[in-house]
Amino acid sequence: MQNIPSQVGIEWIRQGFALFRKQPAELSMLFLLYMLLMFAVSLIPLIGQALPLLLVPVFSMAFLQACVHIEQGKKVLPNLLWTGFRSPALPILLQLGVIYMLAAVFSVAASSVVDGGVFWKLLSGQLNPEKEKIVADALPLAMIFAALVYIPFCMALWHAAPLAAWQRMSLVKSIFYSFFAVRNCGKAFLAYGLGWIVMGIAIPAFISAILMLAIGRSEIMMMILMPFSIVMTIVMYCSFYPTYVQVFDRPDTTKITEAP
Repeated sequence: MQNIPSQVGIEWIRQGFALFRKQPAELSMLFLLYMLLMFAVSLIPLIGQALPLLLVPVFSMAFLQACVHIEQGKKVLPNLLWTGFRSPALPILLQLGVIYMLAAVFSVAASSVVDGGVFWKLLSGQLNPEKEKIVADALPLAMIFAALVYIPFCMALWHAAPLAAWQRMSLVKSIFYSFFAVRNCGKAFLAYGLGWIVMGIAIPAFISAILMLAIGRSEIMMMILMPFSIVMTIVMYCSFYPTYVQVFDRPDTTKITEAP
């Protein structure tokens, strides 16, 4: 696998914007349907909270396949949302979802060594921030610690779903190739991650501060920032595709078949 320079990471973000600009309405509809479905799934008793995490690799194929359609000049349709479910690799995608969920739980649980379990209890619903006093001094550090713990899992899962769906790799092989692909492109992924921190956190925070000073009403500020947040999320999903193509090349659509 090739060693990719850091500036390529920023190029991935630019390519994500380029893909979005070609079919913004269609991609937005796909994303909104996905969010609506995730909300409905979360209402299922007992397992509703776990299912959205479990299904992340399955639904990720919808947005990756949408990018393939955009490159080929095809229209992105809502039925692409079921791409992962129609794939012969669905069992592996679900297994990846289990790993994804366990990795997220482990990373948040590990943050207990930093804040005594406040972050864990907050996310698991054991603490109500409106009714209970939370010592928030260590919370940002706990979130950073959880993110650092999650990095190796993220590397292993980053390309695993498309490798399983598009290249018919086994669970172990897809995880192996994903981990070392990201490791060998470490500088590019570092730039990519930092770029999204600026785009997704620093810039919205700056805009929020300006709007609060200019308008002074949080409701109006949220109405302005919500569309921006949705667009940035969709662009980020689109930017996943160039990271795959850079290392593994474009998928051979003649070999992509769907289960009956």
